[in-house]
Amino acid sequence: MEARFQLLIEAVTDYGIFILDPQGHIASWNTGAQNIEGYTADEVIGRHFSIFYPPEAVARGWPEEELRRAVEFGRLEDEGWRVRKDGTRFWANVAITPIYDGSGQLTGFAKVTRDLSERRAHEEQLRAGEERLRLLVENVRDYAIFMLDEDGIVRSWNQGARAINGYEADEIIGKPLSTFYTPQDRDAGKPDAELEAARLFGRVENEGWRVRKDGTVFWVNAVVSAIRAPDGKLIGFAKVTRDMTERRRLEELERSSRRMNEFLAMLAHELRNPLAPIRNAVTVMQLEELPSPALRNCRDIIDRQLTHVTRLVDDLLDIGRISTGKVKLRLEVVRLGEVISRSVEAAKPLVESRRHQLEVDMPPEPVYVNADPTRLAQILQNLLVNAAKYTPDGGKIAVKVRSAEGFVMLSVTDNGRGISPDDLETIFELFRQAHTDSPNESGLGIGLTLARSLAEMHGGTLEAKSAGPGQGSTFSVRLPAVETAGAEAFPASKPETEGRRVLVVDDNRDSADTTTAILRLLGNEVESAYSGSAAIDVGRHFRPNVVLLDIAMPGMDGFETLKRMRAMPGLPKLFAIAMTGYGTQEDKRRTLEAGFDAHLTKPVELDALVNLLNEARAGATA
Repeated sequence: MEARFQLLIEAVTDYGIFILDPQGHIASWNTGAQNIEGYTADEVIGRHFSIFYPPEAVARGWPEEELRRAVEFGRLEDEGWRVRKDGTRFWANVAITPIYDGSGQLTGFAKVTRDLSERRAHEEQLRAGEERLRLLVENVRDYAIFMLDEDGIVRSWNQGARAINGYEADEIIGKPLSTFYTPQDRDAGKPDAELEAARLFGRVENEGWRVRKDGTVFWVNAVVSAIRAPDGKLIGFAKVTRDMTERRRLEELERSSRRMNEFLAMLAHELRNPLAPIRNAVTVMQLEELPSPALRNCRDIIDRQLTHVTRLVDDLLDIGRISTGKVKLRLEVVRLGEVISRSVEAAKPLVESRRHQLEVDMPPEPVYVNADPTRLAQILQNLLVNAAKYTPDGGKIAVKVRSAEGFVMLSVTDNGRGISPDDLETIFELFRQAHTDSPNESGLGIGLTLARSLAEMHGGTLEAKSAGPGQGSTFSVRLPAVETAGAEAFPASKPETEGRRVLVVDDNRDSADTTTAILRLLGNEVESAYSGSAAIDVGRHFRPNVVLLDIAMPGMDGFETLKRMRAMPGLPKLFAIAMTGYGTQEDKRRTLEAGFDAHLTKPVELDALVNLLNEARAGATA
């Protein structure tokens, strides 16, 4: 029986099977061992089995440790590098089993060795391929590619995801997929629905708005694929996202380009030329005393309708500029309440002529956004005019502002004729209007298109909601909020402009306001303050390059104001101009010693002001 067993072992060629004595010396040797290790039986029997181990393993006593563990645990299985007779290395799987006699005395060990070099090479190729794929995915910058676990939690994050979504890997890994969705989509359950569709169908593709880390929204094309184990169990999802904001805007503009160009050509010829003389004629009638109430009423009607026509032409021109990329936003930190006040005032004549009740609901604390104040006011004015126009006389209009989750929601609600579900999106298309049978509610279909385009240029959205015809409507503008504490850091990312950011500080309001008007006409971004303390507050968020500073102000004078502004952290290099009624040589010496870069004596000459602004600009670029 023992002889037949030995013959069986000897016939095995794919496994090295041999016996060791209790000290680890080789006592038997089969054909498989010779094939794998390269030694004949005569060359190896009697030698210690450590000859098969690399020098570093022998040096740390691993062969003896293997035998000790085999005795301790009854069996040892291990993988590692081994050495053939010719010195080449191979990856081996070894199993060592202690052998005992009938009295329980250790008599040796049985050792079985398999050459797994080919398998290991294959595994290394797979690992190398996986690493190459990982590096390829990691370095793709035009596509956000990341993995989700089965619960929709982010588990990987590539360079494209960083570039598109704005998050670093350590900021987003471990967060849910819903992080990138708008609050409205989260409330509607869209993230979960997207994953569920991928579970059912294996892959789902859609487009929609997503939210970056900084709060701006962008239009994406997203593909979600379910990943399953060999047994079919769901183990996660792969998501690929592309930023399609620019494509979406271009597609919308291309669809309306032909109609818009034809209409603009007609309107420019038919309306633009007579607007100026009509306005002059109305001005004359306003200056002259008209005894007839009927004539005064006609004059006021002409004035209101002329204002409306002028605004339509301006809107058309802006649509043309947006379509050709000529509208550039002048972003700054804006107090939203001030913009709302100006917009309400501009829409007031139409609102009052329709006898509407207008309410404004603002939070108690100031709300700030990073916006172009002129364009933001244009958005709100269009919404107010739209509400007044489509609400029957004596209706109600409400402007409401709320802040939540890093966003500002500005809504205009009316109790007018409402919007059917089919028209909630088409009303934003150029030259399109909701269906109406009322001749008093006609229009060109421009204002809402312009308002949405401007909102999206600000990184925001404009949406319409209505319960249906006759049930009023709500238009909501959603913009990223700016924390007041962090407002001073925002303008650092503003686009360059032709002029400078100038702060005018003077307790004489007429002087400050007229100087501000001149500076803006010269192409500068300008803010004004009427006291030293107000200048410090404005300076924190406006971060001026140039300050025109009155000296003799009550409370905090110009010298103390400049000292505090120079000490403000993060303020860019400030070119300070003393603007004062004191103009002696001693006055000029004093202002220069106090840290002013220049001295202007009131009344300021335009050429002197322009020269100093050019000097400030040259100093900033030197």
